[in-house]
Amino acid sequence: MTAVAVLTAALASGGTWGVMSLTDDGTTAASSTSASTSGDSAASVVPVSSASKTNPDWNAVTAAVTPSVVSITVSAGGSGGEGSGVVLDKEGHVLTNHHVVSGAGDDATITVTLSDGKTYRASIAGEDASTDLAVLTLEDPPDDLQPITVGSSSGLQVGDPVMAVGNPLGLSGTVTTGIVSALDRPVTTSSTESEQQDPFGQQQQQQSSQVVTSAIQTSAAVNPGNSGGALVDAAGRLVGINSSIASLGSSSGQSGSIGIGFAIPVDEAQWIAEQLIEDGQAEHAFLGVTPSDGTAELGSATRSGAQIRSVSDGSPAEAAGLQEGDLVVGVDDSTVTSAESLVGIIHSHRIGTKVSLAVVRDGEEQTIEATLGTAPTSQG
Repeated sequence: MTAVAVLTAALASGGTWGVMSLTDDGTTAASSTSASTSGDSAASVVPVSSASKTNPDWNAVTAAVTPSVVSITVSAGGSGGEGSGVVLDKEGHVLTNHHVVSGAGDDATITVTLSDGKTYRASIAGEDASTDLAVLTLEDPPDDLQPITVGSSSGLQVGDPVMAVGNPLGLSGTVTTGIVSALDRPVTTSSTESEQQDPFGQQQQQQSSQVVTSAIQTSAAVNPGNSGGALVDAAGRLVGINSSIASLGSSSGQSGSIGIGFAIPVDEAQWIAEQLIEDGQAEHAFLGVTPSDGTAELGSATRSGAQIRSVSDGSPAEAAGLQEGDLVVGVDDSTVTSAESLVGIIHSHRIGTKVSLAVVRDGEEQTIEATLGTAPTSQG
């Protein structure tokens, strides 16, 4: 099989922040970048009631959603880049990706342009590198800000129609449509610790960091600059944050969509955004295991999953009875196929959530209940 490079839909004029590759065996290497969104939750609110999954009214969805999606410009030292964001509330909070606002350093100037063309200065209200999310606050926001309507990613099904809205390649207000191609797709983005030229033309030491997402895969075209933009359903509700694209690669390390894009589920993005607005930082759910890719025999079949290499003392995993050598093959209704998959799924849950773990032990599958705790660091 051909190795596929996954590029984040990064800042258009600034270039991608990194590249990651998915190899034949499903393991991940190198780096990437992303995008995100969130808002005042009201899954029962339907901005476009005339539409349905079988007959989407994309004109109505565009009219309802576009005013809530913004273009973000980051500049420093004469260079800069562009991304996307989503209006969360009337107070001027905008959700975007951490990499969109952090790539130029602490002294960067950040501006946000609304769909009506008006531009406002913005500051960072909070950021969370481990989920690649950040919240901006507009300076003196207008009274007619239109927050996006937030739906729920938990109700998505493969085949559902979706629309991506953002600022690809600096083309603000761009919409593309497709379907949900897969759910709970483990996607890892990371940066390599090395001295290299950043997208803003400055030499800096890159610190290694990793983001693992249990992502929504979509066929809606996502390109550099879509980072932070919205993925919405046929009713105009936010269901995901456009984050990265799969590409066959290019010599520049940045290329366009080939119909495989990834989005951060809105249920995770909204939870993180609430914390960033409240505290400027976020806490994460914690199981307390060190997993690796593994397999186990189950009857005549072989199951792939996340094999437990160690269990932390005093952790939710220990309290639940997880043991070294157990193979986790499922969390609630989600299938676990690798260590990445388990980390991404656990990371997407809220602290205090009770989860049902499908575990293969001694050739038999059993269910173990665990209540997720608070990660002492950015652990999964």
